[in-house]
Amino acid sequence: MYGGADACFIPFLRVEKGAVRNKDLRELSSTLNFGPVPAVPQVILRDCCELRILADTVLAAGYRQIDINMGCPFVPQVKHGRGAALLAAPAVLEELAQDMRRRYAHVQFSVKMRLGVSDVSQWRDIIDIINSMPLTHLTVHPRTAAQQYDGELAMDEFAALMDKSVHPMVFNGNITTPDDIDKIIHAFPGIYGVMAGRGLLSRPSLFAEWRSGERWDSNRCLVTTMALHDAIYDSYKARLHGDAQILSKIKPFWEYHAEAIGSKAAKAIKKANSVPKYESALAEISNLFMLSATLSHHFQGAGSDIQIPAEIPETI
Repeated sequence: MYGGADACFIPFLRVEKGAVRNKDLRELSSTLNFGPVPAVPQVILRDCCELRILADTVLAAGYRQIDINMGCPFVPQVKHGRGAALLAAPAVLEELAQDMRRRYAHVQFSVKMRLGVSDVSQWRDIIDIINSMPLTHLTVHPRTAAQQYDGELAMDEFAALMDKSVHPMVFNGNITTPDDIDKIIHAFPGIYGVMAGRGLLSRPSLFAEWRSGERWDSNRCLVTTMALHDAIYDSYKARLHGDAQILSKIKPFWEYHAEAIGSKAAKAIKKANSVPKYESALAEISNLFMLSATLSHHFQGAGSDIQIPAEIPETI
């Protein structure tokens, strides 16, 4: 629908009560993972035992690439030794590196990490271990886990890590516009790639725009966002049972597009407690697009001094 990405990473799988969670197994087997863009399973773990459970499950499902999450800042996961907690566990990292080299030599591993748990220089204590891992690339979000998604990016530390790393480096963090991608490429000429998560959710056309060099107008963005929503919504309605299940899955989609759809539609979606009410709220978005399209047609060629009415969102 959008294109532009070279790969996508499945939300992390984890072990619960000695086995991979059933919901993760369902996501792993989704036919949507086997499209034109490679889907790479990501795993979150706390030791070699969990690595083996997760890796064996992923390989049995037909995948040959695994991304290890060493950057998740979610406190419950960190407290259990997973995600960013591994950055403070060199002994565990040594064991993981050995297993990756010996037991899983045929697997293409990558790692996504932060600079540290609470200190942006913490990576320096483990970089030699990371370098010993057989990785296709290393993705780094230049914040600490304690920062979550707030605060300044430690760009100097990222540059220092990039200089010490033997692996191709991928930048992640605050990528929300095509210009942000260009800034990273210019700042780090040897960069292997750029990863976007929240930025891509709020602007699904992000990579497509950067690839083409064309900036999409708000109408085109809204039309394609609706098409993406409809595809996901139809999938949920086919697989899930009951309004509560469906709405709990689909309503968060709009958290990243509240500004684009306007406050009236956003509030109606948030308040919807049944599928009919939700679909009625969707009609508000369709009306918004039709009004936007009418305005665009009416003012075509009228110059740059057009005043958009206050009730129309600024992005339209």
